[in-house]
Amino acid sequence: MSKGILHKMYTQLVDSCVQYSLDLDNETISLNSLINKHITLEFTGNIFCIECGCKTNKSFAQGYCYRCFTTSPHTEECVLRPELCQAHIGIARDMEYAQNHCLIPHYVYAAETSDIKIGVTRNTQIPTRWIDQGAIQACIIAQTPNRYTAGILEVALKQKVADKTNWRKMLVKNTPEYDLRHEISVIKNYLQDYSEFLIDSEIENILYPGSISFAKIQSVKLDTKPSVSGILKAIKGQYLIFESGEVLNIRSHGGYEVTITE
Repeated sequence: MSKGILHKMYTQLVDSCVQYSLDLDNETISLNSLINKHITLEFTGNIFCIECGCKTNKSFAQGYCYRCFTTSPHTEECVLRPELCQAHIGIARDMEYAQNHCLIPHYVYAAETSDIKIGVTRNTQIPTRWIDQGAIQACIIAQTPNRYTAGILEVALKQKVADKTNWRKMLVKNTPEYDLRHEISVIKNYLQDYSEFLIDSEIENILYPGSISFAKIQSVKLDTKPSVSGILKAIKGQYLIFESGEVLNIRSHGGYEVTITE
């Protein structure tokens, strides 16, 4: 039995296939090796802030206590809305953090998750960001000097291209249905006012471990179902997918203390 506090699954792309691992306290679990095995993941009832470590009754923003949620640079408004970043004018919760995370090159990208979507990420988060979103193919379309500028490009695209993912469709989708190179050429036409940021890049194809052979899935929450058990059939994005059709979003349970047994 392994016991510890949940954080997002760590990922590595090896020969286009995602390798997943999960750190619980001092133990690292290779999740790919658990595919097609029976596992039980049980919530102890304890939740701890993933930043300060304090016990909390409720988790905010995927793992933070309320104090850290309102003060941490990891949960600043521009994390979800890059166009609201003010680090470039010297305003941030933590300017040292902003120097290393906001005032560095950022990418605008196109990806096929449930459908074609656009997004923004730091240059250090490729391909991690794509994997976390369950993209099966993705490509960088623009590079900007900071987070704010990337957000402005994203806002310019939002009226034309989705920036959200239908997680249900994403989880059951195994093969591409779009010509991403064609979609990118269309998207770039919407950014002619920002042509100095546009770049050409290779398309990354991404494969996920396991197989999904059912169309109906059900998301489970550890607050209402503290024990999830069954054959692990696949992993995609930040989801564990069980033979029963139940899926568990690991990242949304950040800070939850669990035990995992085979």
